[in-house]
Amino acid sequence: QVQLVESGGGLVQAGGSLRLSCAASGNVFSLGWYRQPPGKQRELVATITSGGSTNYAGSLEGRFTISRDNAKNTVYLQMNSLKPEDTAVYYCFAVFDLRVYWGQGTQVTVSS
Repeated sequence: QVQLVESGGGLVQAGGSLRLSCAASGNVFSLGWYRQPPGKQRELVATITSGGSTNYAGSLEGRFTISRDNAKNTVYLQMNSLKPEDTAVYYCFAVFDLRVYWGQGTQVTVSS
């Protein structure tokens, strides 16, 4: 069983930045973020393996950066140049023992 605790969401003006954090309760393989905009499906944001390999949704690479601290079992999402369309609930996820675990979600709201 893996528990994920997210933090760092909030309200920011367009063009601003936020950093999300997600702490996992154990050593996990892949960590990452999805988001769910209002009225839309959940979509991939970025993933990172324990070895540091990253994958981004194409439209977000360059503005968003995923990183992790393996010693703390924590993944970060640095979000820059935020746009109103980035408004969503951001969910952290972890892959451990072939199972996927989800965080509770954190709201990010970008005002125009």
